Amino acid sequence: MIKKLILTVAIIFFVGCSTKYENLSTESRVDLNKYLGTWYEIARFEHFFEKGCKNVTANYSLLEDEQIRVINRCTKIESGEKKEAKGVAYSTDSTNSKLKVSFFRPFYGDYWIISLDKNYKYALVGSPSREYLWILSRTKTIDEKIKKRLIDIAFKNGFDTSKFIWTIQE
Repeated sequence: MIKKLILTVAIIFFVGCSTKYENLSTESRVDLNKYLGTWYEIARFEHFFEKGCKNVTANYSLLEDEQIRVINRCTKIESGEKKEAKGVAYSTDSTNSKLKVSFFRPFYGDYWIISLDKNYKYALVGSPSREYLWILSRTKTIDEKIKKRLIDIAFKNGFDTSKFIWTIQE
């Protein structure tokens, strides 16, 4: 009886700890040195930490311990107040396309690079839970064809693209 109970608890534990989300494809290789620098947010899924923001940027720089410094900035649309959030990120595998990022340590979230321009000019970044998604660019705007292509990639990967908020960039 005890053996059955232990086996049942072990099965529930391992099944419960396995991912409940479908697989999410990411880039096969990301050169972090090329990814560093400033990115402009073109679109996002709305979340409390960016609610009501415009002119959203993310800046990535390498720290001495191979971690990445993350500085997100935005301007509140209603008040004009400038906000800044500082965090850290690290790569979880050798592809550098799957990162963990934290603004409230010890809590980390997924930051997966789903699609990336070969010249590192634009990117589609999300989470395997499909709760977070961003279109990022090195410039404040992107071509409509590129935007459509990234939306199609997101949709094919199971994201509800109707949830996109298109960021005001001035």
